[in-house]
Amino acid sequence: MDRSEIRRAWERVSERYAASRNAEGPDAALIGELVGDLPPDPLVLDVGCGDGARTLSNLPKGSVGLDFARRGLELAAETDPDAGLLQGEMSAIPLRADSVDAITAYHAVFHVPRVRQPDVYAEFARVLEPGGRLLMTLPGGSYETVRRNWMGGSMFFSSPGRSETLRSLSAAGFEIDRTERTDDPLGSETEFVFATLSDGV
Repeated sequence: MDRSEIRRAWERVSERYAASRNAEGPDAALIGELVGDLPPDPLVLDVGCGDGARTLSNLPKGSVGLDFARRGLELAAETDPDAGLLQGEMSAIPLRADSVDAITAYHAVFHVPRVRQPDVYAEFARVLEPGGRLLMTLPGGSYETVRRNWMGGSMFFSSPGRSETLRSLSAAGFEIDRTERTDDPLGSETEFVFATLSDGV
């Protein structure tokens, strides 16, 4: 699937995906840990925010959600009216450099082809302040596939694997703080990584 096909797929499944999850749970609780380490009144960017229920609604007031599916952003506007919402690609974030204190990216990057994922991490580094924080899903295996009948449609998933993802984050200038496994909103266990952007990147 190319990016246009993936976007159209998300437009079709956004409502069903939103109905399958809520704003609470162990993976959502990780956001509280992230926010607790940030300066007062931080600006946090939620990449792949979708309907906003799991991540964006748990972030500080005035946080920004980014998604390339318009229907997801429409749902996010209902979920969190105080959030800023942007439509765009995570590989070309429409924000200036050094403009956000932290980024969350839950179940998002693996919808980008794995060969382009290092570009995404470089873009994260561009928009983060030096010393900025990142909390994102850490994929387990290596795969690139289209899952049929996913949320009633088809969806693209891609990952170079756990070790290669960590290497790509390090190459983009991130220091890996820790990883943690917890339950995700669809009932399976997922690993997350906390990372900090090195000063001078």
